[in-house]
Amino acid sequence: MTKKEALQLFEQRKVRTMWDDQEEKWYFAIVDVIAILTESNNPQTYWRVLKNRLRKEGNETVTNCNAFKLRAADGKMRLTDIADTEQLFRIIQSIPSPKAEPFKQWMAQVASQRIDQMQDPELSIDQAVADYRRLGYSEAWINQRIKSIEVRKELTDEWKRTGVQEGLEYASLTDIITREWSGLTTKQYKQYKGLQKENLRDNMTNLEIAFNILAEASATELSKQRDPQGFLQQKQVAKDGGSVAKAARDQLENQLGRSIISPEKASDYLLPTEDVEALPEP
Repeated sequence: MTKKEALQLFEQRKVRTMWDDQEEKWYFAIVDVIAILTESNNPQTYWRVLKNRLRKEGNETVTNCNAFKLRAADGKMRLTDIADTEQLFRIIQSIPSPKAEPFKQWMAQVASQRIDQMQDPELSIDQAVADYRRLGYSEAWINQRIKSIEVRKELTDEWKRTGVQEGLEYASLTDIITREWSGLTTKQYKQYKGLQKENLRDNMTNLEIAFNILAEASATELSKQRDPQGFLQQKQVAKDGGSVAKAARDQLENQLGRSIISPEKASDYLLPTEDVEALPEP
């Protein structure tokens, strides 16, 4: 089962969501929804009281709600009550709010968009471009980032074809590639940029993304040529793919007279979130 965390916007208010690939459904952070519908300064307390009342009434919706670790405002992963679309509809019925109906329509739209994206992958790319633009990334950076997503997908498809297991083995091979071309493991790279749970690639400069693309694309082509079987054989391929980008990096740095590995992260050059949310849609 693969669960992917995502941030959605309802009237410029953030709602933490999670997509479950196996069940093919969205889950929503209940306290985020309550904060929007009630304008409460303490949605956690509101939800706790409402949950107790619904349980006493024998409401199975509350009983069946799950908890999952989602990223909180302080950047830490915290256990959060979540509900799927059907469960959330029932919870909303218990909350008097003029925003209830617009929110239900928004939820239906979110679900519909995801189904459309599954049928047409180009829609997912279009959504990613729109999201990056809204966050303030440059067009040049966005083009590189979208290309990196395509290259990464081709690499993981190749790993899957050759018997590499998702999860730890994918992460280990990624570490080998990253360390070979950058001199840093993924963890060290994030620490160098001062990142916590943020996505490393979303915090790379144009040059860093370019060399990472070269490393992963090289590993993919070498794998297709050598046809390694399983994780152990793919480790050498990953190392060799990373070394291609390392050689190119060394050549460029000799010309530039400086390292292209940068401590810069997205927050150093993007607008603050509240300013971005005030911008009109692109």
